[in-house]
Amino acid sequence: MKLTQKTYLLLGAIIAVSGINLYLLIFTTQQNQDVLHSISYASDLKVVVERIGGTANSIAAGNEEDRQTLETQISDFDSTYTILGTGGNISGLNIIAVPSVLRPAYDNVGNAWIPYKEDAEMIKKETIFDSRVKDGITYILGKDSELISLTNGISNDLLPLDRNYNKHKMIALEMTNIAKDLGEKTLLYSIGEGGNVTSSLKKDRIIFDADLKKLEGLPLTDPEYLDYGITQETLAPIPRQNSDSLRQIDPLWESMKVKLIFVESNTLLSKDFGAALSKLNAQRSELLNATSDFVSQWNGMIDSGLHDKVVVVQLLIIADIVVFVAVMMSIRKSLLPLDSLIRAIGRVKEGFYGERITYSSKDEIGELAETFNSMSSTIQKKEEETKKIEVAKDEFLAMVTHELKTPLVPIQGYSDILLGEHLGPLNSTQKERLQIISSSASTLLQLISDLLDAQKLELGQLRIKKERNNLKETIDKTIIGMQPQAISDNVSLTHDVKNDVYAFYDDDRIKQVLTNLIKNSLKATLPNIGKVEVSIEEKPTELIVSVKDNGRGIPDEAIDKIFKKFYQVDTTSTREKGGSGLGLSICKGIVDAHGGRIWMQSEISKGTTFSFALPKTEVYRSPV
Repeated sequence: MKLTQKTYLLLGAIIAVSGINLYLLIFTTQQNQDVLHSISYASDLKVVVERIGGTANSIAAGNEEDRQTLETQISDFDSTYTILGTGGNISGLNIIAVPSVLRPAYDNVGNAWIPYKEDAEMIKKETIFDSRVKDGITYILGKDSELISLTNGISNDLLPLDRNYNKHKMIALEMTNIAKDLGEKTLLYSIGEGGNVTSSLKKDRIIFDADLKKLEGLPLTDPEYLDYGITQETLAPIPRQNSDSLRQIDPLWESMKVKLIFVESNTLLSKDFGAALSKLNAQRSELLNATSDFVSQWNGMIDSGLHDKVVVVQLLIIADIVVFVAVMMSIRKSLLPLDSLIRAIGRVKEGFYGERITYSSKDEIGELAETFNSMSSTIQKKEEETKKIEVAKDEFLAMVTHELKTPLVPIQGYSDILLGEHLGPLNSTQKERLQIISSSASTLLQLISDLLDAQKLELGQLRIKKERNNLKETIDKTIIGMQPQAISDNVSLTHDVKNDVYAFYDDDRIKQVLTNLIKNSLKATLPNIGKVEVSIEEKPTELIVSVKDNGRGIPDEAIDKIFKKFYQVDTTSTREKGGSGLGLSICKGIVDAHGGRIWMQSEISKGTTFSFALPKTEVYRSPV
């Protein structure tokens, strides 16, 4: 049987069983709908009680608009409670009256509701905050910035004094911190988020007052000081010329201290409002317990009446489970080969080819398995052929680069000897031709060196010796080495690195990266107006080196390809500048081997900036 046919058959069985269950569910629901709605609204009484308590606390937090919400919630409880007692209709749903056997529990809810409602009504009408405490908080918050400013002024006045006044300076610093705490804690107290903040305010006030008296040389006679371990200290008198802020702070502190003492001793909530809120919160548990008991008794009565129906439902559920398990086993048996197929595809994704799937059925899964086996065999053959080609290519490239480099060394060496006229004088034409030979040999040697580096990167054999080096020194040496070419090209080559910066990297390889990037910039700029600048940006975990020029720029379509091997922006036979197209690819390989990253930004006719980032700490990463 086809998999689709099996699926349709199993889905049909599931739909049939679901239809039977749905019919029975609707039939049972219709029979008990009125009772369930009644119990649901009885349970909602607990929700309304909790909402009333939450709204009361919200009003206490200053949300005046919640007074109307509280009135609505009280009305909701009254109307729901009344309908439950007499029967009626709520939002189009029929509600039955409470059975006579449940009347005592119903009346207990009403008796607990009466005092709870009275307190909620009082909260709805009463003023929230004590105006005198509120005015005191406003005054403290308004003056706190001035207090902080004056304590800072005391510290500044004491700054010129010698070490005999070190203790004075420590006290002044403590006063500044306490002044900031006073403002923050008073603000928290005012918005009701500070918890038991009054004791903390009192401690700050007493310590600040004692610190001020110490600086003024006054005795600490208040018994409160002893509660916080504050004792008398003998300090050197502060010179008058250094006590301007101290004299100014005294009257300000006296006025703030009075307000602080009043705030500490009184609550922000008005006494009547606070008493009503406390009673409401205390009575909530009694009302909730009475409501829960009422709902529990009603549920118990319904449970006993529905016992037989529950047994029927349980049997139906067992039948559903049996059908569901049978369907799932059948589906699992049909789809089990997909797991093998997924695992095999995952192995192919990881590079393991030649996997085969054993499946004998002739359904859609069988056709898919057969197609996969054929594909896997084909890929394995192609992969083996590709590996052979890659090995041959690597061996050929290594041989060619080595064989090319061998004769070039003596060519360049002897051309340099001849140019030095060690074997006899030369005329100008001979020198010119020998310089062409030497330059061409150097260019070819550089090309071969690039090919070797590119091959090492490809094989993961490029040696990177990371040490802690000074990046400024590396840039200095690189620029000094490139200055002759810059002077020859009549291009300005500079850097703005003034400070020593350190990172873990291979000095020779990073010089190679910088040299390649600077060479590219020199090629891209015009004589006389060309500028190339090297800079460093220091980040918390890495150093970013940038080589910026004002050359011709690179087109947008070339930006994504610029770091690929052998890629050149100008591929025409008449291009002005030569090159192998390997320099930037090697740069990327070297930077990646350091655990860094390299990128570029360019704008046509305005210039190009190549940047690479090196980690400050040593990062281990195999070259790719």
